[in-house]
Amino acid sequence: MKQSLDMRQGQSLVMTPQLQQAIKLLQLSNHELSEFVEAEIERNPLLNKAEEEGGAESDAPRTENREQLSLDDTSGLGAAREQLDAPGEDVYEPGTGSDAAMPAGNSGPSATTDWSTASSGGGSGEDFDYTANISSEISLHEHLHTQLNLAGLSAADRLIAARLIDETDDTGYLRADLEEVATALGADIANVEAVLGVCQGFDPTGVMARSIPECLGLQLQERGRYDPAMEAMVKNLQLVAKHDLKGLADICGVDKEDLLDMMTELRQLSPKPGSSFAGDASVAVTPDVYVREMPNGMFAVELNSENLPRVLMDKAYYAEVTALPMRDKEKEFISECAASATWLIKSLDQRARTILKVASEIVRQQDAFFAHGVAHLRPLNLKQVADAIEMHESTVSRVTTNKYMSTPRGLFELKYFFSASIPATGGGEAHSAEAVRHRIKNLIENEKPDDVLSDDQIVEILTGYGVDIARRTVAKYRESLNIPSSVQRRRINRASA
Repeated sequence: MKQSLDMRQGQSLVMTPQLQQAIKLLQLSNHELSEFVEAEIERNPLLNKAEEEGGAESDAPRTENREQLSLDDTSGLGAAREQLDAPGEDVYEPGTGSDAAMPAGNSGPSATTDWSTASSGGGSGEDFDYTANISSEISLHEHLHTQLNLAGLSAADRLIAARLIDETDDTGYLRADLEEVATALGADIANVEAVLGVCQGFDPTGVMARSIPECLGLQLQERGRYDPAMEAMVKNLQLVAKHDLKGLADICGVDKEDLLDMMTELRQLSPKPGSSFAGDASVAVTPDVYVREMPNGMFAVELNSENLPRVLMDKAYYAEVTALPMRDKEKEFISECAASATWLIKSLDQRARTILKVASEIVRQQDAFFAHGVAHLRPLNLKQVADAIEMHESTVSRVTTNKYMSTPRGLFELKYFFSASIPATGGGEAHSAEAVRHRIKNLIENEKPDDVLSDDQIVEILTGYGVDIARRTVAKYRESLNIPSSVQRRRINRASA
């Protein structure tokens, strides 16, 4: 063995920071993108928000944000322009509407009071604290801590109770192991269990339970209805879910009439006692793309401009700064900011173009869905869309992640339109798995109470429609729709009869 130097020639893909940023922008949702742009604006002094169109100069090319597709024309995409005019009654002008209808000599409070100087409580406008007058919903943890302050526990027990409350989720269940809590706090397990018993007496009833049976048991105890028969039912909730009345009657030792009354009482309980309190604020889903049907039978695919961050590079400030005498580090910083701003603007524009291109191709491929509904959804995969728009599959995958399309048939994630293929009988056109799942749901919803369809019967019906599907696939799709088996549905029908 010896050491030596040699030269080799090879090729490799080098991901520059700018390319990594462009790829990252593709997969961000509109909410995440807004947060990212805000952070960039704070970091880069050359970036500004474009409040008004034409208010500043930008290097970014103008993105056409609308495409139009025809159900009869599948040769390509065409540009669509739609003139949106507001109705006359929706336009407010000074001197019109309610202002014009008010007589000049009108008397009353509105005519004699100077509302420009009025404020709440008769004080000056500066003394009014708006935020102090905003009411907010109390959270479950705040509600429990308030009760803890009134529980009269010792300082050590209060510390244990506070830890248990912090380990309770928004639905009201305690998700911590008591032995781990005791070890972490250096307390005795019996003491922790005793404190938990006190906390489980807090409002709402059933809070801080460790399981659904325990939660329901606490609520039944508060009502004075936790007898041995009800306890047996709570411990066998899987039979309740299956509507196995015979099995429950044998376990609980009651007749059918008493069993139905017990099940009715059980349904009145809350399996999530903390759901009535305020939880973490959820972010509303807003569409990235709008699809509208035009009067001429074509579809307009348009980007949601409200979700598109408008950022511009302040060239005037850049020219002013570069004209000043600077040190080398300052020049390097300004140059990096200018390059970063330019790249971000181009990346945002490219992201918008890519989303529009992918969404337009999806609408073209799934034209039958938009015209006739989910039963006509076609099988589609990433490769088909990628080949049609001449992009890589990974790019299409990133674009369709956490992106939503508003259509006349509802709001859908772009990934919804990608569905597996189920072969057709006789070698016909394949069926979409989502369309087959929808057909199974309709068959079960329309079945008669005395004629419940088994999975084998559903297979026969679907075969008659030209769908080549196995019984285990029907069972898998039925379970994904949270539909019970035919045996359980028969029990439910008999119980409700």
